[in-house]
Amino acid sequence: MKYNVGPVDRLLRIIVGLLIAIAGVIFDSWWGLIGIVPLATGLFKFCPLYIPFKISTLKKDN
Repeated sequence: MKYNVGPVDRLLRIIVGLLIAIAGVIFDSWWGLIGIVPLATGLFKFCPLYIPFKISTLKKDN
């Protein structure tokens, strides 16, 4: 699996994922499970939705 999520993107995904999950716990809602998606893509440094659009937030090596 080739990484396609850069460091800033990764950090934002982890933070947003945690916030959504915590909000789900606080408000006792199953919607908090949606937080797993950005959290997982941030932790694994891979976003499957980036593939069809050929997007990568990693810096290119010279």
